[in-house]
Amino acid sequence: MARIDLVDLAHSYGGNDAPEESFALKPVTMTWRRGGAYALLGPSGCGKTTLLNLISGIVTPSRGKILFDGVDITTQSTRERNIAQVFQFPVIYDTMTVGQNLAFPLKNRGLPKAAIDARVNEIAALLDLTPYLSRKAERLTADAKQKISLGRGLVRSDVAAVLFDEPLTVIDPELKWQLRSKLKALHRDLDLTMIYVTHDQTEALTFADTVVVMHDGRVVQSGTPADLFDRPAHTFVGYFIGSPGMNIVPAEVKGRQARIDGHTIALNRSYDRLPAGAKIEVGVRPEFVQVAAPAPDLLTANIERIDDLGRVRFAHVRVGDTRFSAKVPQGFSVPGNNAGLVFDPSRVHVYANSLLVEGEA
Repeated sequence: MARIDLVDLAHSYGGNDAPEESFALKPVTMTWRRGGAYALLGPSGCGKTTLLNLISGIVTPSRGKILFDGVDITTQSTRERNIAQVFQFPVIYDTMTVGQNLAFPLKNRGLPKAAIDARVNEIAALLDLTPYLSRKAERLTADAKQKISLGRGLVRSDVAAVLFDEPLTVIDPELKWQLRSKLKALHRDLDLTMIYVTHDQTEALTFADTVVVMHDGRVVQSGTPADLFDRPAHTFVGYFIGSPGMNIVPAEVKGRQARIDGHTIALNRSYDRLPAGAKIEVGVRPEFVQVAAPAPDLLTANIERIDDLGRVRFAHVRVGDTRFSAKVPQGFSVPGNNAGLVFDPSRVHVYANSLLVEGEA
């Protein structure tokens, strides 16, 4: 496994002379630690697969460098980088048995048969493939074939990193949950550097120790799942993480107060130095806005509908031209179509031009 450093890394499919805003990956500098579990998360076209392919060597970057343990490998081939990659659709040999598929990467490297057998048995046990080792791969289900593909990526213990490009897309939801849990356990057991590309926030947040959120070719935040939920550094992160996503609304902010639709809500920090001319917004997750009976000191909202998710209910409300999602307290009966909104000041964030402003305590 390797520590991976990205140094001013950027890529354009239209050539290095293209305007930077057209780059599939805008310049990024960051370090991924040895043995870490990382997820590249974002919508289609955000640059996450481009970044993965730059790390693997499938694509050569237009700018910048990639270092493995301090060694510049930017121009090296995938084989020279000693990378294992698992793709969206299973890549296996149908005419081989499961055991032969798992052994193939090790046989290519000339390992002794005893060492190959031991490693194949270890990976097969971790992936619940032991009963199928002698069966032809072509007779197995799609999820079993993807397990084989995962096993082929994991069987080499000397790889610098294992890269996963949306490997669970073809798997049924229940089996997807099981395989995701299995991957997390495999990471703990094998202590490999793993990088997982997905557009599914549940996959990213349950697999990774560190989630790298991408938007429009940029890394907009990198952090733990708790970091992304509690303190989104960019409005896109607040919107993209969570279900429902963060409420992000235009506001006038001064000192320790924000005005929304003419009503003032309290803030936990002071904001007296906001950039002049910036687009100012406040963001608060629906979990930290509660519906209450209307009152003169509360922001009044019109209730459009209530979603009952079993353990929690969320009201979708309108304040002037602005829509909110807010939590409905257990046992609370909504009186008519109007309600008040109660904000937790410690959970209200301020953004200037989409970027989080820290404020002063």
